[in-house]
This record gives sequence, structure tokens and C-alpha cells, in this order.
Amino acid sequence: MTKPFTYSDAGVDIDAATRATDKIKELARRTFNQQTLSEIGSFGGMFDGAFPSLKQPVLVASADGVGTKLKIAFITGVHNTIGRDLVNHCVNDILVQGARPLFFLDYIATGKLLPEVVAGIVEGIANGCRENGCVLLGGETAEMPDFYSAGEYDVAGFVVGVADREKVIDGKRILPGDVLLALPSVGLHTNGYSLARKLFFEVAGYKVDTQLDDVGMTVGVALLQPHVSYLKPLEGLLDTGMIKGLAHITGGGLTDNIPRILPEGAAVEIDKGAWPVLPVFNLMQDLGNVSEAEMYRTFNMGVGMIIVASAQDRQSVEAHLQQQGATVFQVGRVIKGNKEVSIQ
Repeated sequence: MTKPFTYSDAGVDIDAATRATDKIKELARRTFNQQTLSEIGSFGGMFDGAFPSLKQPVLVASADGVGTKLKIAFITGVHNTIGRDLVNHCVNDILVQGARPLFFLDYIATGKLLPEVVAGIVEGIANGCRENGCVLLGGETAEMPDFYSAGEYDVAGFVVGVADREKVIDGKRILPGDVLLALPSVGLHTNGYSLARKLFFEVAGYKVDTQLDDVGMTVGVALLQPHVSYLKPLEGLLDTGMIKGLAHITGGGLTDNIPRILPEGAAVEIDKGAWPVLPVFNLMQDLGNVSEAEMYRTFNMGVGMIIVASAQDRQSVEAHLQQQGATVFQVGRVIKGNKEVSIQ
């Protein structure tokens, strides 16, 4: 007689999924607010869509992942920071249009579900949601045997925010003569890791615990530096009209992200040396003899968010950011052109 097979015989552990879900529920509830209308475990998450303080509410949504930064989490065994990176990346993506985050959904897929690893990931997601004032409304955890290598997983995030239509930041008011201000990053954030891993681990032969004297930390710590959220320092400026454009510096660096917000007839000049490039970027450039153009197109080079404002509003914007404890640099200007970025 043929042995009766179960789902666990095929590599899927429903009991492990249940244990993980119980922990996720506990973490998610810490992010709930009065607009949260459902519990984790429902087929769909429900959120109150009434926005009485906004004249014309516009929903703004974005989805993203953290790329091969996950590989650093795998080899270091540190899983409780990746989720926060994910939330902050997604929040920054809708922030550039002036939207505040409402709720967040996550997707975690792995070959073998380890409840403690999933709990670590979701702990980071919940922390990021709380820090950004949004609800972890739901998500999906998928166990797919033979699809991922042992100990590996993928994670993606989906954020929905809201902005008032008349206060949406879309870059259309940007003009030659406007100035570019920069909010600094604290590391690679979540981009450029395929090249970074090649430089550190293949070219230089470093390990995650190799101490980088010029950087002041180990390779693993340097590569797990958090992706910063810029919501709090920018919050009080979003509705003032002083911000004409915002560019989140992610994949594509300064050269490819800034043109995404420029109107026709506008280009940008960046003053190299106007801000401190983080030592980790200088080290990577030296390790691989990487060209300057490649560095500025692959990495953020120490800039996490670009703000475009009129020259008249520059001091007011800077003063607000400094009052919030943020460091800000004037790094360039808008000129006539066709959406090019030149770094001089």
C-alpha cells in the first residue's frame, strides 16, 4: 500500500507557518491605529479611507525590495534590519510626491520557513512602520521548497500613502536658477550591492568580519548600514510649497534619479565636493579602479535625498531641516538643458 503523503513530505511545514504568523500578528498589532479595520490573518487588510483634513486625497503607492543586500543578511545572520530598510525605501519613494504613508504590506518567500528568521524580518518591518507612522496591514509568507537555496529568502514591500492633490510635489515648477539641497545617506542604503559584494569579497578577498580601518567598521557592519527614512525631517515642509521637487537617490545614483523629476528645458549641475563622500565609497572605488562616472551612476555617494527649492526659499528650507536635527548641503543648481545631470 502506498504511504500517505502530506504537505510536509513535499517540504512545506504548515505548523512552522502558523508559528510564524502568530509572531507576525503580535508585531503588526504594535503598528495599528484607529484607521486599521482588520486583523492580520484576514484575506485582505482593511483601512479606513476617510481623509477629512484633505480637500482632494490622492493615493500614492509603491513597491520595492532590498536587492542583493539580502546576501549580507544571509552571511552575517542579521535578519532584523532588512525589514526596516525595506519600509524606509518604500516610504521615501512616495515621499518624493509629498505623500505620507498610510499602510504597508510585505511579501516574504523562502525555501524552508524558519519562524525565528521570519520573525526577525518582520520585527524590522514593524519597527520601520512605527517609525514612519504607518500600519503593517498584512502580507504573505510563502514557503517554496527547491526554489531558494538553504538559508535564503526574498522580501518585497508595498506601501500606500496619501497626499492632497493641490499639494502634490511633481517637479513641474522647477526652473533654472533653483538650488539643489542634499540630505546625506549613512551608507549604500539598498542599492549597488552586486558591485559592492564583488569588490569586497571577490576582488579584495575580504570576509564580513574584516575590519576596514578607513571606514571604522567591519565589512558586514558597513554593508548593513540602514536605509534612512527622510519623512520626519521633511514632514513640516511638504505642504508649504517651498519644495519644488524631491529625488530619492536609489539605483541609478545621482545621474539617473534626478532627471526623473525635471521638467522639459531643465538640467542640473552638481558640485563635486559640496558634501562629504562616505569613506566606504572611496574604498570601493580604489579596490576596483571604478570610474567616477560608474560610481555616481551605481551608488548614492553619500546623498540619500535631493531637494529642489527656489534660491529665495533655500534658507527657510535649510533652517527647518536643521531644526529637525538634519544635516543639509547645497550641492548644485538647476540650469537650462534637457534633463541632463553634470557633475563638476
